[in-house]
Amino acid sequence: MIDLIIKQQKNLKNDILSGLTVSLALVPEAVAFAFVAEVDPKVGLFAAFFVGIITSAIGGRPGMISGATGAMAVVMTGFAVMFGLQYLFAAVILCGIIQTICGLFKLGKFIRLIPHPVMLGFVNGLAIIIGKAQFGQLKENAKVVFNEQSGLFEIVSGWMTGTTLYTTLAIIIATMAIINFLPKLTRAHNMAFVN
Repeated sequence: MIDLIIKQQKNLKNDILSGLTVSLALVPEAVAFAFVAEVDPKVGLFAAFFVGIITSAIGGRPGMISGATGAMAVVMTGFAVMFGLQYLFAAVILCGIIQTICGLFKLGKFIRLIPHPVMLGFVNGLAIIIGKAQFGQLKENAKVVFNEQSGLFEIVSGWMTGTTLYTTLAIIIATMAIINFLPKLTRAHNMAFVN
């Protein structure tokens, strides 16, 4: 808490540029994870805004950035479907309280006890689950429904067809091409690390 009172040198240009960069990264991320969690995208945008305000006001480090997380979005899908959005809000508040308690008691040091292969398996499994969730976006009128008999969540809808499907696939291919091939055309991203 003492670090919040210490006066730090301000650089208006860097603050504005970093704020724009973070906001441009967080807006699509918040909307995407809102789709994964099967909630309204406005909920994701409001959540990203308030998390940013809270982090900047009482965050532990000057350069701290907070945003949506894939692990929580995957878990929240079932929670939102089974209990509704109001209970989802209460669960997120409880998670924040638990994280605050862990921070106050400095329990973060115990993360070193988790072996690297376990962490790697968790992250890879999370990537697979998020990847599978994205295929649900290729369906029209997709809804997550809890099946009482099997005890599993199911996506009930039909696949896109015709022009909608081809347009969506073209956008996906163009996005992947930009991510993979555009950085090879310029060395601008390498120059930032040289300085």
